[in-house]
Amino acid sequence: MARKSGKRKNAFLFEGSEWSFDTLSRTYDAIEKIAVEDLGLEVYPNQIEIISAEQMLDAYSSIGMPLMYRHWSFGKHFVREEKLYRKGARGLAYELVINSDPCISYHMEENSMAMQALVTAHAAFGHNHFFKNNYLFRQWTDAGAVLDYMEFAKGFIAKCEERHGFAAVEEILDAAHALMDHGVFRYRRTPRGGPGKEKARARERQEYEERTFNDLWRTLPNPKGGIDASEAELTIAERKKKLRLPEENLLYFLEKNSPILDSWQRELLHIVRKIAQYFYPQKQTKVMNEGCATFVHYYIVNELYDQGLITEGAMLEILHSHSSVVFQPAFDDQRYNGINPYALGFEMMQDIRRICTEPSEEDREWLPEIAGNGDWRGTLRDAWANHRDESFILQYLSPHLIRKMRLFVLSDNEKDDHYTVASIHDERGYDSVRRTISRNFDLGALEPNIQVVDLDLRGDRRLCLEHTVRDGIALAGKSRDEVLKHIARLWGYEVSLRGVDNLTGETVYKTSTEDSQAAA
Repeated sequence: MARKSGKRKNAFLFEGSEWSFDTLSRTYDAIEKIAVEDLGLEVYPNQIEIISAEQMLDAYSSIGMPLMYRHWSFGKHFVREEKLYRKGARGLAYELVINSDPCISYHMEENSMAMQALVTAHAAFGHNHFFKNNYLFRQWTDAGAVLDYMEFAKGFIAKCEERHGFAAVEEILDAAHALMDHGVFRYRRTPRGGPGKEKARARERQEYEERTFNDLWRTLPNPKGGIDASEAELTIAERKKKLRLPEENLLYFLEKNSPILDSWQRELLHIVRKIAQYFYPQKQTKVMNEGCATFVHYYIVNELYDQGLITEGAMLEILHSHSSVVFQPAFDDQRYNGINPYALGFEMMQDIRRICTEPSEEDREWLPEIAGNGDWRGTLRDAWANHRDESFILQYLSPHLIRKMRLFVLSDNEKDDHYTVASIHDERGYDSVRRTISRNFDLGALEPNIQVVDLDLRGDRRLCLEHTVRDGIALAGKSRDEVLKHIARLWGYEVSLRGVDNLTGETVYKTSTEDSQAAA
């Protein structure tokens, strides 16, 4: 980036690596001015907390939430991360940011002042703006209520442990955690409400279950006693319609329809399901979220340097960290582990700025809506607000950037004993690269599509699940069987799973909890 001409003033925000709360405050104000007045960012109020390495490890283990209930898996995660950190096998993040109102940013106390400036711009303004404005977060999360809800959840689970015992609570949470990825609504908007609403809803559920009987599990008349077979089939069809089958949200279905769970156990499923839904937008916006935050911190620190507010030494330290974050190993590098979302996101944000201000004829052909519009700030804010990873890549990945990052497509056919380079840098290849990378960030293609499709109400009450198999890839047998056991624990009866090819509709495999028990 070109430097502005002019004589520098010796009025640095800070000098040296040591930080104080005074320098943090002064630097925050300077960063905020650029973020709001120059970039036009709109953010939640910020709450920045300085924490130790052990506190950061603790935040890691509890999935980044400041208020979290107790579970053995969090402690296991803490011990593992601490061991790797103490041995030097893994570093810790410079910051951790929470999608809440106010937006909470945890900064490591070991950070130098230059790094504190970097992470303030990155988290307190980059991530914060994205959380507040992206449509997925606006639709699926309630930043103003999440902390209060987590406090309610932590207190509710603690009371359950006192009343029912740690083992009983742990058993339900183990099963619920195993199903977290299948405990979200992908297409329906969830109702919002704070802890007061949650407490009232929990009381209403318990009172209702004490007063009424779930008609779904009423003993069916014996067909030998005179019920017509077609009438029985009609009854089942009506009940399936009432249950809205098929249902993709397994935790929701079990919470509402399990014949064996008590009200407090259903509430535990509801808590885990709410947490899974809270994190669902973050899984769909890794490239955009990190790209936005990285672009914002890069622009702001360059502006601070150009205005003579930070030293060359601080700038060099910041650029060293920045270049490490956006480093993308080549496909034949031993460190290669797929596309770095920081690298792809940042490069795409930079490329959009270039296209808006200095477009080529190729840019005008591929991206006519934004090429040469001169408003790169507004274009970026619009993209950050209205896309998720797969649509963002499909819309904005340019041929110029494809060449710069040397992206190409490999064909991996199971019938061949070699890879084939399927798409290169030509007009057809650019489109193929776009679509291929976009699919690689599409959760609909990455996560297994498993749905509840049927119930055997007249017989053994078996729960029937169906897995849509894509590209012939079935579920891993061991983990699949373990998860089925957790579902059976929550359902109370046998569970079967059928894999169906997404193109032909043919059955690829069948398994059940009975089969796994017999194999054991």
